[in-house]
Amino acid sequence: MNSDSQTAPHVMRNICVLGSTGSIGVNTLNVVRQYPDLFSIKALTAHSQVNLLVEQCAEFHPELVVVGSAAAAQELEKLLINKQLKTQVLYGPSALVTAATLESVNTVMAAIVGAAGLLPTIEAANTGKRILLANKEALVMSGDIFMKAIAKSGAELLPIDSEHNAIYQCLPDANTSNAGARGAYTQLGVKEVLLTASGGPFRTTALSELALVTPDQACAHPNWVMGRKISVDSATMMNKGLELIEAYYLFGLAAKHIQVLIHPQSVIHSMVRYVDGSVIAQLGQPDMKTPIAYGLAWPHRIDAGVKELDFMSLKGLSFEEVDEGRFPCIGLAYDALAAGGLMPTALNAANEVAVQAFLDGQLKFTDIAFLVEKSLDRAQLANLEKADSLEMVLQADIESRQIAQRILKDF
Repeated sequence: MNSDSQTAPHVMRNICVLGSTGSIGVNTLNVVRQYPDLFSIKALTAHSQVNLLVEQCAEFHPELVVVGSAAAAQELEKLLINKQLKTQVLYGPSALVTAATLESVNTVMAAIVGAAGLLPTIEAANTGKRILLANKEALVMSGDIFMKAIAKSGAELLPIDSEHNAIYQCLPDANTSNAGARGAYTQLGVKEVLLTASGGPFRTTALSELALVTPDQACAHPNWVMGRKISVDSATMMNKGLELIEAYYLFGLAAKHIQVLIHPQSVIHSMVRYVDGSVIAQLGQPDMKTPIAYGLAWPHRIDAGVKELDFMSLKGLSFEEVDEGRFPCIGLAYDALAAGGLMPTALNAANEVAVQAFLDGQLKFTDIAFLVEKSLDRAQLANLEKADSLEMVLQADIESRQIAQRILKDF
């Protein structure tokens, strides 16, 4: 595509993609591929999908690639040598930090799912990079610490989750300098933000049938193509619970000013309500390339290669309240946010344990929320305190996983 339009960005974005073989990572490379004169890939990371990573290296020629284990690194090095590629290979958690903080990198796509993405993302923030945040757990686990790192280093923070990206676009004078400043947007007339949710694959399923849901059924999202963990979170609506905590930190709004609505069509990605009665919404196809392109090119806009929304084909836009009897994870997220301190960290940790147990066939779908609830009850008894340091967050994450694993043994 031609990038010499007036809307083209003027600074070459040298990019590290954390999680390049996942859905967000692949879509990031799909956008980058269209603009070789605007974007350059400097580092790629993946956990274990070595073959796909080799293909990405052959196309984008990064300086560094990172995998999860020594065995994966050894296999990757052999394949790169066979293709006569000289990319450096590292492995392990510390190597993720190395990739995210490379001097040649000015933009980090934080797309590693779960707590594993916290350290490299926050270190990228500490070094003043542009952070394209698709890893919501970084804010859920350590929101205050993360936002302080952004403010101190002058890093740019742009949300990539479709809902938060939509809200960001609907806010007054959207820019990173306002992000996270408690009360800044309410002073500009914002009354509340409305996070939309599709309701997932079981929005209308009989409650009596939910206990029999299989992992494949839970991962069959009606509108979005996502990884298995995020797909399960969407089915339980824990994904939306984590997003409301993320919105709390991103936009500096109290929980009472963050509302969740079910919108089955996934056309309106989120909205902002103003005190004068206006509601501004961001609409588009349910395609992650749109928010990815927005983050990569900000403050300019580029063609993301996404099919335009055809209003004539829309048969209607509908909304529903969240039924917490069907989706108890929403209530658990609000409770964790209200409790504050390290409770959101405990929420995320317990959910990751529960979802993996469900995917492994150890837990019924309906028991995911039950295990998380029991874990939070025990975490409260453990008197989790305020998250004053990253070390405390990481320790709370470990302890919360241990609590969840002990409870899992009783199922």
